[in-house]
Parts: sequence; structure tokens; C-alpha cells
Amino acid sequence: MLKNIQEWVLLLVIVGVSGLVGNWVGYDVFPLTALPGMAVLIGICLAGFILKEIIPLNFPSIAYISIIGVVVSMPWFPGSDKVVEWTTQVQLLALTTPILAYAGIAIGRSWSDFVKLGWRTLIVASLVMIGTFLGSAVIAEMILGFQGII
Repeated sequence: MLKNIQEWVLLLVIVGVSGLVGNWVGYDVFPLTALPGMAVLIGICLAGFILKEIIPLNFPSIAYISIIGVVVSMPWFPGSDKVVEWTTQVQLLALTTPILAYAGIAIGRSWSDFVKLGWRTLIVASLVMIGTFLGSAVIAEMILGFQGII
């Protein structure tokens, strides 16, 4: 399990640093300002991964991570005001890019496998992503228009 923890820490630190850079570039939040919040988020994720391994239930790690995140941000939890203050400095969209990039690489398993898929797969994947984005934008536009927000 120690090897898994080392791999998790490395992965979470890479995503954390990428998220801090994205947070800085996209939202003008200096990395040192967002660092405590990112450290809290990394700690919560790591605790969720460890609980998944320790507890002998068929329960996904994302559920443990979510439960821990909710508990540590509850007003009755000691230090929750600091946890909320720090984590609000980390913008959610700044985290999605490195996470989705990692997921894309993990699905392909490796770059050599990705290359073997061929150029047709790249075109299909691009069209699917463009269609998903445009469909989401149209739905959001309609709903926000109905609500009078835009």
C-alpha cells in the first residue's frame, strides 16, 4: 500500500501544481494564495484513497472523498472556517483541465496505444467533444434565458 500512496501523492501533487498554475493564469489568484486550499484538497483526496483501501467495502474512493470534504467543511467541524476560506481560493474550473488531461491519457493507457488508434479516432473524438460543448452551451443558453439571467 505504501507504493500506492507514493503514486497517489505524486499524481495529486502534479494535478495540484497544474491546478495552481491554471488558477493563476485563468483567475489571477497567485499560487501562494491558493496553496493552502490546494493542500487541503490534496489531503482530502489522499485520505479518501487510503480509506478506500482500508475499509473492506465495495465503495468508490470518490464517495469517501466527497464525505470527507463535506464533513471538514461543516460549521461544527474544528477549523472548518479556515478550510472553507482556503479552498474558496481554488477555482473548480482551474482543476478540471489537468484532471481531464490525466483521464484522457489514462483511458488511452499510453501514448503508443493512443497512436495506434489512428487519425480517424482523433477526428471522431474531436467531433464528439465539439458536439458535447455546443450542446451544453445551447442548453445553458436556453435555461439561463428562461430564468432571465441573460
